[in-house]
Amino acid sequence: MRSAPALGLSRRSASTLGLTQAVRLAFLLGAVLGSLAGPWSLHAQTSSRSFNVIAFYTGKSDLAHISFVREANLWFAKMATRENFVYGSTTNWSDLNDQILARYQVILFLDTRPEDPRQREAFRRFMENGGAWMGFHFAGFALTPSAVPQNWDWYHNEFLGSGAYVGNTWRPTSAVLRVEDRNHPATRGLPPTFLSAPNEWYKWNNDFRTNSHIKILLSIDPASFPLGTGPKAHEIWREGYYPVVWTNDRYRMIYINMGHNDMAYENKTNKELSSSFEKEDQNRLILDSLLWLGGRKK
Repeated sequence: MRSAPALGLSRRSASTLGLTQAVRLAFLLGAVLGSLAGPWSLHAQTSSRSFNVIAFYTGKSDLAHISFVREANLWFAKMATRENFVYGSTTNWSDLNDQILARYQVILFLDTRPEDPRQREAFRRFMENGGAWMGFHFAGFALTPSAVPQNWDWYHNEFLGSGAYVGNTWRPTSAVLRVEDRNHPATRGLPPTFLSAPNEWYKWNNDFRTNSHIKILLSIDPASFPLGTGPKAHEIWREGYYPVVWTNDRYRMIYINMGHNDMAYENKTNKELSSSFEKEDQNRLILDSLLWLGGRKK
């Protein structure tokens, strides 16, 4: 991140500025910082913030994921102002390196994962050295063969614990979610069950219940079944156990399966039919998860 150029103001002249001049200077400095953002979209840029968050995303594949990313960047920027942290986002995955990550306490993957081996290793070092991470929906996806194959064992098997993607519901619908752990900082403010925003729900190859390091925080409540509308029969879930939010106690991380809006694909208008931030309880989950990752005591 580039720094603002010097404004050529001596200590003596700064101390003798009137209130009006000082306010004008503050606005000028803010404008300079904003103009230097380059590929970054930075919000709430002040040194007094309690922790720094950087979100990586691609924003090029699947209109529903693109819709979520757009909403997420706006929502997190708003929360940054309200909750006193710094939020930045970028599509430049080459910034996933040791030097850039040293400036941040929390990484978000909004819609995918890194593909470059150097970026993957930088992320692993960040996590193994006490960094924090939150991932959404497609950030956990891996299917072989596909454009996103399961070719990163540490991430999908050890870190996420999920293994490969197996299937999903369709079309995106709300689900009743059950809180599995009421003591975790991410879930303490939630009711025992609540209705989610519409989402395409994933299922995975691995059974999380057999992994002692995985702590399931939320799962789909049986009251949700049947979940999905099809038209394909396997896209409608009628029974089963499906974790949708979990953490791994070997790392400071949390995965949230939400992040796919309902879109009007059928009539080709591609209109957004839902928002991933339309439910208060789901928003509380996301925000409290982020505050926990940032070290905020609750």
